[in-house]
Amino acid sequence: MLHFSNVFQPPIAKEDVFEHKGQWNQHVFKNQHPIILELGCGKGEYTIGLGKAFPNNNYIGIDIKGARMYVGAKQALSSNLSNVAFLRTRIELIENFFNENEVDEIWITFPDPQPKNKWTKKRLTSSYFQNKYIYILKANAVLHLKTDSIFLYHYTLQLLLKNNVHILAQTENVYQTTYLSHLPEIKTHYESQFIQQGKNITYLKWLNPKKEFVELSDEEIEQIEKQYLRPTVSK
Repeated sequence: MLHFSNVFQPPIAKEDVFEHKGQWNQHVFKNQHPIILELGCGKGEYTIGLGKAFPNNNYIGIDIKGARMYVGAKQALSSNLSNVAFLRTRIELIENFFNENEVDEIWITFPDPQPKNKWTKKRLTSSYFQNKYIYILKANAVLHLKTDSIFLYHYTLQLLLKNNVHILAQTENVYQTTYLSHLPEIKTHYESQFIQQGKNITYLKWLNPKKEFVELSDEEIEQIEKQYLRPTVSK
């Protein structure tokens, strides 16, 4: 991918400042269209699907796994998607790559639910990550979560409620919720597998609060685990 014009693989160090930080539209996309991120993009199926569906937006898929990203980056190049780029880095360093108020929207699609309580900080919807997102996102920006994990869905929902975040949409089955029929008809390889396995695809959409998140207590997370995680583990 070193020779791919749509892939950026900067050194991974907290003190490094990315050359295009604050200048993605000017330096990379050469326009002033909204910037939308997919976090944990994998092979970039959702990033590419969004890029094709909405050519007047700019999309950046972010992941650390280069072998997966290669697939999407190559497809984007062969499809001449000038509004799609990929950034290979760890998501906890996201503030190194975007200025305050530079990003218009974030998609989090089928991330690892990190189900153990000690892994709370690793969840891409945890307060740790949310407090990074609120910095780079514009005031009226929206965030989306699609996941087959009912545990991650309810953990995120309870976190949003605790922090009085404006929830724009919520459902335990996105494909049976009529008011969400306008959502992009994009299914990744894994999403299609989950649906074939009979799993519901949950969905949350919320407004960037522009205020610091407070994490759920251990007791609150324990209750969510008891209700939505442990019955599944015991089967």
